[in-house]
Amino acid sequence: MTTPHVVVGVDGSDPSMAAVRWAAAEAASRRTSLRIVHAEAVTRDQPGSPGGSLHEEWVRGRIATACRETAERYPEVEISGGATAEPAVKALLDASQEGELLVLGSRGIGVATGFFTGSVALPVIAHATGPTVLVRQDWQPGTGERDLPVVVGVDLQHRFEPVLEFAFDAARRAHRTLRVVHMWQRSSIYAYPSALPNPQVGTDLRATTRKKFDAALDTFRTGYPDVEVERALLEGEVAPRLLEQGADAHLLVVGRRTHKRLRFPTLIGPVTHALMHHATAPVAVVPHE
Repeated sequence: MTTPHVVVGVDGSDPSMAAVRWAAAEAASRRTSLRIVHAEAVTRDQPGSPGGSLHEEWVRGRIATACRETAERYPEVEISGGATAEPAVKALLDASQEGELLVLGSRGIGVATGFFTGSVALPVIAHATGPTVLVRQDWQPGTGERDLPVVVGVDLQHRFEPVLEFAFDAARRAHRTLRVVHMWQRSSIYAYPSALPNPQVGTDLRATTRKKFDAALDTFRTGYPDVEVERALLEGEVAPRLLEQGADAHLLVVGRRTHKRLRFPTLIGPVTHALMHHATAPVAVVPHE
């Protein structure tokens, strides 16, 4: 039987070092082991050690330092893994199959070079079968105050149970409040943009949505009686309001619908894409049908 563990992808960059720190703290919280995956970019025609280029020597040095610091801070966490010659996307997806969670570093908007940007993070998140967390490079253990909430966006039109399950569990383990956010749009009830809004119809739609929202949360609250829950039922566009609600988050959780037949191998949805680029908190992407 395979022992569950947290998997972290590392390339030596500052975001990936932050990912190691976050993943180590998460492994300690889950009382499980940490597996490090580094896809080597070996350049045989460049000078350096027999195992690769000077850049790879630098990367291996930073990974060794990260492992040493992790072992000192979390002596209870067993660390395994290392370098692989496989392509990064394949190596990370294969490793994530046996892990509870996959963690990657994220530079956010405006940077088009590096390991965990579009060329790796997008296809990994699009195809991962389990939750993936993106961590910004300035994250440090103990970052933020204890009262920062776990924030989760919920879409009542699709299967939200895996997303809420992950968020409730994260809030329970971190001893934090869970803020559950759902956006509804008045425009969804009109057949064409020029239709005049009826105030009563909007009021009725909000009331109906509130009942569904409360029913969904009440089902989960019985399983997590110790988690304090804040409910935010808002009107408007999803991504901007979720970023607003998650501005003070300890962790921001969002779902991603799985697609059995992808025409585009990096399809992740506009909301997830916006959070990847603009959220300042770590972002957990939970796949669901």
